Amino acid sequence: MRIAVEEVFETVRMTIEQHFDIRTVTLGINLKDCIDRNLTAMRRRIKKRIVEKGSQLNKFADQIQAKYGIPITNRRIAVTPVALLLEPLPKRISSAVSIAKTLDEAAGSAGINFIGGFGAHVQKGMTAADENLINAVPQALSQTNRVCGFLNLASSRAGMNMTAVEMFGHTLLELAHRSKNGIGCAKIAVFANVPEDNPFMAGAHHGVGEPDFSLNIGISGPGVVRDVVLNNPECDLTELSEVIKRTVFKITRAGELIGREIAKLMKVPFGIVDISLASTTARGDSVAEIIEAMGVSSMGRPGSTAALAMLMDAVKKGGAMASGNVGGLSGTFIPVSEDSGMIRAVRAGALSLDKLEALTSVCSVGLDMFAVPGSTPADVLSAIIADELAIGVVNNKTTSVRVIPVPGKKAGDIVHFGGLLGSAPIMKVPGLASPNFIKRKGRIPAGIQALRN
Repeated sequence: MRIAVEEVFETVRMTIEQHFDIRTVTLGINLKDCIDRNLTAMRRRIKKRIVEKGSQLNKFADQIQAKYGIPITNRRIAVTPVALLLEPLPKRISSAVSIAKTLDEAAGSAGINFIGGFGAHVQKGMTAADENLINAVPQALSQTNRVCGFLNLASSRAGMNMTAVEMFGHTLLELAHRSKNGIGCAKIAVFANVPEDNPFMAGAHHGVGEPDFSLNIGISGPGVVRDVVLNNPECDLTELSEVIKRTVFKITRAGELIGREIAKLMKVPFGIVDISLASTTARGDSVAEIIEAMGVSSMGRPGSTAALAMLMDAVKKGGAMASGNVGGLSGTFIPVSEDSGMIRAVRAGALSLDKLEALTSVCSVGLDMFAVPGSTPADVLSAIIADELAIGVVNNKTTSVRVIPVPGKKAGDIVHFGGLLGSAPIMKVPGLASPNFIKRKGRIPAGIQALRN
């Protein structure tokens, strides 16, 4: 489908006044052919490839940003799940940490913001390499600056790997204590039904079904949508949905054009446009404020889930009309620390962890970037994760958890992460959840829908 340049210039006002940007261009890189039993040789090949392609990504993203005047906020790389690279190596934590440091060094040399893929697919079971990688997470993510990780712990076809869920609760607490304010935990997300073409961190990775290279775009425009809603106070909800769809259509067309041009310059295949509305801490650039502009008194109060469901549907329909390459997570993120409206709602007592979980049943990801007391037991963290992933398994959708236990903090405190990660009110969680349930481990089988094929 040919996209006219004129369509991009329609977004200039959105860029200047409403915080519209290309949140990320993420280059997926296959590293399977770098695998070697000699760790030094594998590290050398990995670094060479990432530095070469990452430098190109930065160069051409700068060119396209200057050409159209639309900011490209982050330049990122996603690689083959690192657990696959570890298969021929000795099952030592040091091997996994060494690979993580290589990724970090290469990303730094190329000027890349983040590099994702330190993770594994373990929804049905764990290999020795998978288990080694999970054990290495606390060291690997606390000793690197740019590396992000993921674990796919569940799927609608396989069910939920409760042995891995139980294990990860302990891993998360160790990582929290190894990093300032537990910030290392912001660099890893666990999933049910993880997409393999997601351009957003922390869960980005280059799936095994992808080509050698793939250029994926993540767009963002909550500020644009918020202003559209505010400017249409008399619309009924049917009309408002149409207005949002038309707005997202324009945003998606602009994003796809930019992605295709960068891919062409790099001589790599164009992958997908992820149309997720991704908040920032900037005033007005908030998904929660879109919900409130619709007429809900505060995010988290009755009506929030229905309003969010309508917003999600309109965003997806607008994107699907604009492009045949919509993918990734596509929908709406509701991170607590990265959205000023979400932060206000938590501090005002309008948004609890229970309500946040309910909202995730209709949003595109899940429990994202929320902080809990550092004293939270590992089994409680595992239980929170299991509950959220169950929503994804049963409803055949992607759900995720990115939770940050903050050492030394208690419910009601505020922790400041800085930059795009914002600030998070420490949310109240039970000190006791389901320890006897979690310690059973094993696997929760997939539902009967797994027998549809």
